Amino acid sequence: MTTAGMLRRAVCGLLLVLSLLPTRIHAQQTAKPVLHGKHWVAITGKPLAATAGAMMFQKGGNAVDATCAMLAAACTMWDTLSWGGETQALIYDPRTKKVVAIDALGVAPTGATVEFFRKKNMQYPPEFGPLAAVTPGTPGGLLVMLAEYGTLSLKEVLGPAIQMADEGYAIEAQAANTIERNKDKLKQWRYSREVLFTHPGEAREAPQPGEVFRQKDLAATLKKLVEAEQQALKAGKNRKQAIMAAYDRFYRGDIAHELVRGVQEEGGLITLEDLARWKVQIEEPVKTDYKGIEVYKLTTWVQGPVLLQALNILEPMDLKSMGYNSARYIHTLYQVMNLAFADRDFYYGDPYFPPAEPVRGLLSKDYAKTRAKLINWEKNDPSVKPGDPYPFQGDTNPYQKLLEQWPPKPPPAANGAAGSQQASLEDFERTFYAGTTSIQAADEKGWVVSVTPSGGWLPAVIAGHTGVGLSQRMQSFVMDPAENPFNVLEPGKRPRATLTPTLALKNGKPFLSMAVQGGDSQDQNLLQFFLDVVEFGMTVQEAAEAANINSFQMRNSFGDHTGKPGKLLLQEQVPPWVRSELKRMGYDMSFEARTSGPINAIYFDQQHGTLWGGSSHHGEDYGIAW
Repeated sequence: MTTAGMLRRAVCGLLLVLSLLPTRIHAQQTAKPVLHGKHWVAITGKPLAATAGAMMFQKGGNAVDATCAMLAAACTMWDTLSWGGETQALIYDPRTKKVVAIDALGVAPTGATVEFFRKKNMQYPPEFGPLAAVTPGTPGGLLVMLAEYGTLSLKEVLGPAIQMADEGYAIEAQAANTIERNKDKLKQWRYSREVLFTHPGEAREAPQPGEVFRQKDLAATLKKLVEAEQQALKAGKNRKQAIMAAYDRFYRGDIAHELVRGVQEEGGLITLEDLARWKVQIEEPVKTDYKGIEVYKLTTWVQGPVLLQALNILEPMDLKSMGYNSARYIHTLYQVMNLAFADRDFYYGDPYFPPAEPVRGLLSKDYAKTRAKLINWEKNDPSVKPGDPYPFQGDTNPYQKLLEQWPPKPPPAANGAAGSQQASLEDFERTFYAGTTSIQAADEKGWVVSVTPSGGWLPAVIAGHTGVGLSQRMQSFVMDPAENPFNVLEPGKRPRATLTPTLALKNGKPFLSMAVQGGDSQDQNLLQFFLDVVEFGMTVQEAAEAANINSFQMRNSFGDHTGKPGKLLLQEQVPPWVRSELKRMGYDMSFEARTSGPINAIYFDQQHGTLWGGSSHHGEDYGIAW
């Protein structure tokens, strides 16, 4: 054996010994403390929005009320989303002891066809602008959650957001600087200019950090929703009916008319019929069991099942013996994620449109075993392909020929910025991590809510005088069945989104609630967070700040939908011997100081009956507990 080989073996042996020591190697001081709560926890992407949730708890509301108030405030603050975006949620209902799913993802509008975009010489729908918009989902999602599972009135829940929009709030640097950085795009759209440029014509046209920022049009829209509720109550309607009167006003009333007028003035496609036909779906989530823990996700209209598939592959493996973030462990995670995400890229789409996704086969543990056999333990496999889950649900794959030919050849670059191939790694990573915030709430009565809302991030088109920023989710469709026959653009259809909240139960009771922003990295980071807690014994805050890895091998859900096989993001403190081993395995590594998400989560201390909140130090996310 060579000297280098002996050294490598000695280092690996030392790492193995250290991984097995009883001392908790991760017990470092965290940048943020655990949020210990006896009564409730509220966490989201901005401190002010978390305060809005706390205000609902102080009024006697439950975790759903608090979630809706945080969602409204975060949208008003342009926390990487706006009111015209989409909302995805998992709710644990202590009355039924079941998890329910909220599907408030918008759909492609009338006229949004493959042929329409092909005529514009686009290979995918555009990243920005009026043609990037699906129908607004967040208002409907908030109203349905509140009506079905909340306790407070819409007037109470929207109160903080209305105050922020009407009287103004001190805008934080992140949003203010994003406006300024994207002002060339924003200047294309009349109502975006009018709302977001508080200093038009000056060197800096965006608000200054800390400036009081007002949105009078949005305040008027939110007040109309409350007015609809209050009028319905005066007419003798019950609480739920009154809240749904606000729903009707947004999607069928005067708000809908102004929204459509504003969209179409800018060249968008959304019609009154599109808004009236769309509705929120309350669904049964998908789940798997990992070593006695039930893990729940939304189904294939988002990427949620990919985490369940990864857990199924990993469950038989002895991850602890590999050592936390050893080269072996990192390689295992990377390969398993690549296998699961390859299935995502071919089989996931809107379950309300045919063909039916093979969910039962994808989540089969026997299927997971066949996928695990494909792992090359010595080096990265850049040619991982989707598997065939159909035999594991007793069916025959109707797309066998497409599967054999996958991946398809990349489309040629189109002319024009809207549909062009991205030119740089910087652009690739910008789209890979696009958009989103997250919301976590829980209370002592047993309600738990995990939400990953998104869409309408800056730079966004504001629709007329509604103050509502439109979604950019259309870009997540494909236009060639060879890429993904389940996610081909069609009017009335949901694009396969990346948004993916998570709930886990242990002993039939809430155990973990977690969500994270970051596009295609979301379920990668949530997978590692879950394993950090379950396999390596980290606290919720330690896991929220832990050094995650990210693979870029899967196909980007945004922009030009390309992937970068072998590309691996690591936290910069990964030691040189791990880097050396990963390089030998064929990885192209990049490094960042923080790679944790940002993750927001709640751990349920079943022994003491208390709540532990965690919020990553990666972004501006913050929480409050009592």
